[in-house]
Amino acid sequence: MLHKLAGAGLAGRVRVDSAGTHGYQDAPPDRRSQAHAEKRGYDLSKLRARPVVMADFTAFDLILAMDHDNISFLTAMSPPAQRGKLGLFMHYAPQHDADIVPDPYYGGAAGFAHALDYIEDACDGLLKALTVRLRE
Repeated sequence: MLHKLAGAGLAGRVRVDSAGTHGYQDAPPDRRSQAHAEKRGYDLSKLRARPVVMADFTAFDLILAMDHDNISFLTAMSPPAQRGKLGLFMHYAPQHDADIVPDPYYGGAAGFAHALDYIEDACDGLLKALTVRLRE
């Protein structure tokens, strides 16, 4: 998303972060994810895992989940007043009719490329939505 925001001239106007619902701390992205991202011009090497924390619910205007398990976790964790910020990332994807980003972790290399296709699509739709929102 940061790459797409920079390309649209919005790099300093939108704060983007990534957090997980599992206990990983300070781990880099899976090497296979990094390799597939690098082929498309994305550098994930500086990213490190962190858990979702309560402060995220007030710090961010949108909190998007990759799948139904994650959205359920976020909904249970979220203060009721902040639940309107929650959603599924793929709801922004104009080209794919899917609710979730498929988890490629236990599959082959093609799964990582497939997941990245979904992520890029959702990023494009989210960028469009954010551009409209920033004009308001």
